[in-house]
Amino acid sequence: MKKVMMIGKTQAGKTSLCQILNNEKMQYCKTQSMEIIGGRLLDTPGEYLERPGMKGALNVTAADVDLIFFVQSASDESSMFPPGYAGSFMKPCIGIVTKADLASEEQIGQAKKLLRMAGAKEVVVTSSVCKTGFEELFEILKEQEG
Repeated sequence: MKKVMMIGKTQAGKTSLCQILNNEKMQYCKTQSMEIIGGRLLDTPGEYLERPGMKGALNVTAADVDLIFFVQSASDESSMFPPGYAGSFMKPCIGIVTKADLASEEQIGQAKKLLRMAGAKEVVVTSSVCKTGFEELFEILKEQEG
């Protein structure tokens, strides 16, 4: 699998996503600094997206990855991804809707819309609790290998 960087707000589900993709036991832990998981997944603190002065760290770090995941919780109706944000990176950006099990279809649709507006090339809906959406996500990662 290529190197992937997770970007999203605090509590969006980035760490849980990393744990599932790396076949680890799910356990909550607050990401305090950029953390490489399994040698290929880069988990970033939500504060890097939420605080304007820290967004530059995401751009610099993106130079070392192959793919970027924009992570948006379906249960969070606000977004920190500005329209066209994917244009800030010279990498493919995939949108990941998390926590689908906690949201209505309308909320999931809104999360997908926010990610597309941010420039996500594709959007995958997941639930780490129900373990849904990951087959599609693994398929996208496999396609990126070629």
